[in-house]
Amino acid sequence: MKRNHYILAGILCTTFPLFTQAQNQPADSTLIRTVVVEQEYNPDIMDASKVNVLPPVEEPTVSRKEVAYDATLNPATALPSDPIGAYTAPEAQQRYTPGYVRAGYGSRGNLDLFANYLFRLSGRDKLDVNFRMEGMNGKTDDLIRGGTWSSFYYRTRGQALYQHTFNSLDLNIGGSFGQSNFNLTPQSLVPKQKLSSGHAHIGVLSTDNEAPLHYKAETRILFYNRQHDAYSTGNKETLIRTKADVRGELQEDQFIGIAVEMNNLFYSYEQTDIEADNYTTVDLNPYFLWNTDTWDLRLGAHADFSLGTGTTFRASPDVEAGYTFSDTYRVYASATGGRRLNDFRTLEENSPYGIIRQGKPEDTYELIHATLGLKGSPLPGTWFHIFGGYRNIKKELYHSSALFSTGNDGVEAILYQTANSDNLHGGAELGYAYKDLLSLSFTATGYHWNSKEDFALLLKPVFAGKAEAGFRPVHPLWITAGYEYIQREKVSSYGGENGSLPAIHDLRLSATYNFYKGVSIYAHVNNLLNKKNQYYINYPVQGFNFLGGLSFRF
Repeated sequence: MKRNHYILAGILCTTFPLFTQAQNQPADSTLIRTVVVEQEYNPDIMDASKVNVLPPVEEPTVSRKEVAYDATLNPATALPSDPIGAYTAPEAQQRYTPGYVRAGYGSRGNLDLFANYLFRLSGRDKLDVNFRMEGMNGKTDDLIRGGTWSSFYYRTRGQALYQHTFNSLDLNIGGSFGQSNFNLTPQSLVPKQKLSSGHAHIGVLSTDNEAPLHYKAETRILFYNRQHDAYSTGNKETLIRTKADVRGELQEDQFIGIAVEMNNLFYSYEQTDIEADNYTTVDLNPYFLWNTDTWDLRLGAHADFSLGTGTTFRASPDVEAGYTFSDTYRVYASATGGRRLNDFRTLEENSPYGIIRQGKPEDTYELIHATLGLKGSPLPGTWFHIFGGYRNIKKELYHSSALFSTGNDGVEAILYQTANSDNLHGGAELGYAYKDLLSLSFTATGYHWNSKEDFALLLKPVFAGKAEAGFRPVHPLWITAGYEYIQREKVSSYGGENGSLPAIHDLRLSATYNFYKGVSIYAHVNNLLNKKNQYYINYPVQGFNFLGGLSFRF
């Protein structure tokens, strides 16, 4: 009995201070609130920096959601012109600026015009319209005869895209037009050129993540006209492109799918000695995907057919595997390939100064493009990428210089040709960004090329390096500087200095100053070293030139 008395006295001594403390606790106020928690309490606050009053007390719950990290590395070579604004109450969504206009003019007749406007027609409908025109008109170097010649090049582009959002899919309808007007060197077979293009498309994209199938499909009709070619005018191309990609979920992290692309190409040549080489390509790409927190795997293949110019079949792998470790490092290996159409648009990208003499070149096919690499971010704001690989390409597109005889004079022309080639390459990328005050990036890649067509390697790089830096000395001003260096392959069939084209040295500087809300002034200075850099044979870029203008956001 005495033992029970001692136990009761001990309990009273333990609980009495707590009771007294509770009695002496000051009354709740706006800033002081007493909550007695008798079970695990772990509330989720979505944005703690925006809390300026105490939240109402609710029944405590325990959140056991898994944390998903985005390990994707996005190199930052440019930073926003304005930093993220501090939170101020009451909270309100920032008003978007749907319009943007830029206009600039500079030396050698350099022109820069760009306009874009996003019409939000309703909560489900939007229309995006943009227009761009750029070009120059001035003296450039004549590498064949010496001295200079009057060169002009103007490129105009415009497009419109309409999107309607349904409950489970997006509908996209759009179109574009384009035109390039320019002249060629005085000794060229073609004195001037006009390249006209346009397209119309319609497509759908599934947006229901709970659906058993995810899909996207699109049909495009593309038109292209070349005003001048060798001994002809008005060569036309019509391309109907149909693409679809359907993917189904096997398990939570496993998918199986197939992508299909069909191109129907139709040609009309004014030359009587060239027959229209209409043909059709069908490219199949079945694949399997497996994605986890640390592993991502793609197993697939390309099976590509060509019909109409002699049936051909080619196959290439479509395999990639990556492993993410320590949250910010990823090692990967891939082996891909596939077809690249050498349509009229591709010819312009390869060289706008080239001409067609014996019909369009055959399509290029990459048998394999194998890559091994490592990406990482060891410190905040810092990233790197180390990579190496091998490519084997059949009928790779290139352009060469040829001479033609017309009476007593010889004229020069750039012709489109193809050749087999392969190369080993390796390099590294490095970047650093500090808030919106500093941005640095460096890239260096080395190559080793092989081809039986010696001249096909004339424009190929042996080493390519690039460095860019941006900084903000004061808040409204952002300055960027960049330098690019490309050393070219030596070619025995080329009679230039050391059997290769001169290396490219391109030093440039630009600045943007935001002197009023939504209004900025910008300036660009290009080719500060005044080099005769050739990206196309016999057509060097402009020497030292500058351009400046205004931009508006509204």
